[in-house]
Amino acid sequence: MKTDPVFCQTPVDPETTQLKIGVESETYYFCSSNCKDKFKRHPKKTKQPTLTRWQYGKVRLMGWLGYWIITIICRTIRWESQGDKYLEQIYAAGSRAILTFWHGRIFPATWYWRNRGIIVMASMNLDGEAMTHCIQRHGYSAVRGSSSRGGLKALSAMVKEIQQGRDAAFTIDGPRGPRHVAKVGPVILARKTGAAISCFHVSMKHKIQLNSWDGFQIPIPFTRAIVLKAPPIWVPSNASEDKMRQIHMRMQQVLEELCEQGDHWWN
Repeated sequence: MKTDPVFCQTPVDPETTQLKIGVESETYYFCSSNCKDKFKRHPKKTKQPTLTRWQYGKVRLMGWLGYWIITIICRTIRWESQGDKYLEQIYAAGSRAILTFWHGRIFPATWYWRNRGIIVMASMNLDGEAMTHCIQRHGYSAVRGSSSRGGLKALSAMVKEIQQGRDAAFTIDGPRGPRHVAKVGPVILARKTGAAISCFHVSMKHKIQLNSWDGFQIPIPFTRAIVLKAPPIWVPSNASEDKMRQIHMRMQQVLEELCEQGDHWWN
């Protein structure tokens, strides 16, 4: 396992990534084209730290366990969806989607949106590295940062990825909560890129809910699940601070409505 030498420090598997540069007999590996471009501009200002053997083993084990557990369970789920037309409207407008959802639904959402090249933000700690290793196996890319550390740099990286034609995704109340309190990141990103905020919620008929800050849910095999998608939320590029606050509140309201609808779906 190597580590992206730019600010995000994302773990990268040298055997699978196509993003690499050779400099003076040294090969550097990258998690995204954005990080690769930054390195090309300032190669001497970056270093390539490596994980310790213990960290490498822990990250790899957690990543693979997460990958296989999600794969084995979610392949048995009987999926339904509502509101697919809203996502199609975004693409028909020549735009990209900024997917937003609650942190407690990461498990099923990771499988549902897999293999689309979606860019996500992962926290800059060992847990974030393990999560990155897991989701990369499911066809995602990651930039490193959170609301408490490295968030602005990660947002800048996501802007470039969206401009290159990729969707983005946020666990909007992560990484530490409070539960179901939306952060403003997607609104800022939407204003900078012209992409649309696409809120969704996953509701499962049979699941295990952990006693965690986010109410993390694990589906029971062979359950039914519904993915509820809301109409897109657009943010004007010249939106004022008041307008941004209104859109932020609207996003919060939409997510709450989807959650309530999902909670009552199987009654």
